[in-house]
Amino acid sequence: MHGDVTVDRVELSAELAGGEGRAGSADVAEYALWLGDDALILSQQLGEWIARAPELEEDVALANIALDLLGHARSFLRYAGTFDGRSEDDLAYWRDEPEFRCAWLFEQPNGDFAQTIARQLAASTYLFELYTALQGSSDATLAAIAAKAVKEVEYHRDHAVQWTLRLAGGTDESRRRMVRAVGDVWPYVGELFRDEPLIDRLDGIAVRPSTLQSAFDAVIAAVFAEAALEVPDGPMSSGGGRRGSHFPTLGYLLAEMQVLARQHPGVTW
Repeated sequence: MHGDVTVDRVELSAELAGGEGRAGSADVAEYALWLGDDALILSQQLGEWIARAPELEEDVALANIALDLLGHARSFLRYAGTFDGRSEDDLAYWRDEPEFRCAWLFEQPNGDFAQTIARQLAASTYLFELYTALQGSSDATLAAIAAKAVKEVEYHRDHAVQWTLRLAGGTDESRRRMVRAVGDVWPYVGELFRDEPLIDRLDGIAVRPSTLQSAFDAVIAAVFAEAALEVPDGPMSSGGGRRGSHFPTLGYLLAEMQVLARQHPGVTW
């Protein structure tokens, strides 16, 4: 009486940006890991806010941003895995902490809502500049992933900017927390713009991080001027995430993220 209903099976890989390209070298695969791990870890962090955000609308907004980032991570990790035959799930769930390549900024704990917003402001501003430049990569797959991702992180950046202004210009308490959050997060920004040796081997393919800093600084300066905030002038963290040395909280995050896959390997539902 309700008519015929059919559900076509859609392979999840068909959703990924970048087509069927294969990483041409170990260096290209390693660079894709950098990008995929940044997006994956930030997605996992933001997902923790679901049902905990300060308002229902923000539950939805942060969940959508987390899903966007998960899509970016899937595309980059799938591409990285084409070099040696590993799947995106292999790379997400079956690597240990020293094998991850995310920068320390993305590993910073959520803290209170202001700290999450400060981290998100830095991360999304950096990712917007990165993906904008990566669209010009001579690697067609990386360029295609970036072309899709940049449209989404532009929204992520706007969301973080609006919340930064709202918290900095709100109550005395919200401003106090925003000032503290910026001070807590900013020591981990510098690592994003360091030129690791891998970049020298990927001329024309990878984006040189140091070339992104001036545009990043200009955006942050404009936002902070409107919010009456100051860029912290303290020392920068040594970082080391690109070389497998991580912030202490990453191990706990990975344990939670990977537990189901490791306890029930090969399970489907």
